[in-house]
Amino acid sequence: MNTHKYGIIDFVINSDNDHLNPVRDCRVMVDFSGPSGGVVSVFAFWDGGRAWRVRFSPEEVGEWVWTSRCVVGEDSGLGGLSGSFQCSEYQGENALYQHGPLKLSDNRQALVHEDGRPFFWLADTAWNGVIRGDDENWREYLSVRADQRFSVIQFVASEWRSAPVDEAGETSYFADGDSISINVRFFQRMDRRVAMINEFGFVASPVVLWSLIEEDPGFKLSEAAAELLASYVVSRYDAYQVVWILGGDGNYRKIGIDRWKRLGRSVFSFGHNRLSTLHDCGQDWVGELFRDEDWYDIVSYQSGHGDCEDHLRWLVEGPPASSWEGKPALPVINMEPNYETSYGFQHKTVFTDYHVRRAAYWSLLVSPTAGVSYGHDSIWNWNSETGPSLGHGDWHDGAVPPWREGLNTDGIRNMTLLRGIFERMDWASLTPYQSVLVGCSNDETAAAFVAAARTASGTVVIYAPLGGTVGLAPGSAISGPLHFVDPRTGDSALVSEELGNQINFPDDRDWLAVSGGE
Repeated sequence: MNTHKYGIIDFVINSDNDHLNPVRDCRVMVDFSGPSGGVVSVFAFWDGGRAWRVRFSPEEVGEWVWTSRCVVGEDSGLGGLSGSFQCSEYQGENALYQHGPLKLSDNRQALVHEDGRPFFWLADTAWNGVIRGDDENWREYLSVRADQRFSVIQFVASEWRSAPVDEAGETSYFADGDSISINVRFFQRMDRRVAMINEFGFVASPVVLWSLIEEDPGFKLSEAAAELLASYVVSRYDAYQVVWILGGDGNYRKIGIDRWKRLGRSVFSFGHNRLSTLHDCGQDWVGELFRDEDWYDIVSYQSGHGDCEDHLRWLVEGPPASSWEGKPALPVINMEPNYETSYGFQHKTVFTDYHVRRAAYWSLLVSPTAGVSYGHDSIWNWNSETGPSLGHGDWHDGAVPPWREGLNTDGIRNMTLLRGIFERMDWASLTPYQSVLVGCSNDETAAAFVAAARTASGTVVIYAPLGGTVGLAPGSAISGPLHFVDPRTGDSALVSEELGNQINFPDDRDWLAVSGGE
């Protein structure tokens, strides 16, 4: 029983007794002591019958020793056990195991691996894929997304109104008075798909409790039941390379800010110290309410699926652009912008690659650059054939195409190019630089909003969604050479070695202008 650094050791211990509600009545802690003397404590989780499974990811090479103890209930078969294993250096090519789990950068505005290597968050919102898919289809999907250079997969790790049962027709838990009991079969079927996310080189980002409306578990469950379910999910998958999303699409003010603070403190009090956050409902911002919580590591927001002036203005001039300087500093990531092929809420605009691209570049430039998420109606719903979006009324006119329709699209190709464009520069040091712009039409319509950011070394990036002419402030810290970058193709062309007082883009399509030496 050995593993490599950042891999997973997985073993079973067996209870001497049967427990009426094993998850509620018996909690088992396993303490792992590393070669340098540090101790990491994780919860074992019930895995059916008398079996409790332990998953642990070592971050140090050498011999590890473990001991178990019961912290709730008594069972001589579970407490007082011990063992050891060897952890070796990783020899493969998976970047997750080469560079280690994610943490905050030194300036706390971006994400890096354990060894300091920058990590660009490019996520796909495959909300229903793990629950409604099967292993073969999931493998196909992950293989394609790996080729497209996505780095994160966001998914729901327990039931919600759009996926109330899994492919076997079972729920993740059963009502048990004011509490719940866990349906272990649901999670056993899900295990392989969660593991595959890391195997293909992605960070897994599971939503523990979807929470938008009263029938979603994060809303309808009592606090005690929500804590029980969340703790179980985290115990089961925390050894993987994950960034936790405790609540999904939640109106946390309505449900109760203090309740969510207590849940986070309880659920993430032990384990592998993985990053965690909350996924807000559309056009909401709770970063300032949770920023001081030790377990809250990323200000995640959802610009959402509106297509009106107010919704666009919220993204480019609202909290993402105006509140990112709050303290303590945290990365800011739009985890749900316009879904490709979705219909805008107000005017029923069909979101194309242009709208997806525009939301992504805005999101990356109005706050310090950390990353962005992508979504496609076919992928997040994960229908096997054209049909309704469960729990979402007439979403997509009640006829969402099957999931494979979202595998290869213009919007996805633009996301692949976007990552490559940012990786040509020191993207992790980009911060907003709107003061460089003058004479833009930003005040006239949000759709024309020009966004600008600058790296620590002085490279300036300007995104103009409607091309045209952009004025530069006299005396601004910007210098040539100037390149135009086509976000549709990734092609870069030198425009001038010198910069004047304005930039004239080639046409009225969206363009990037990049100045400086990177």
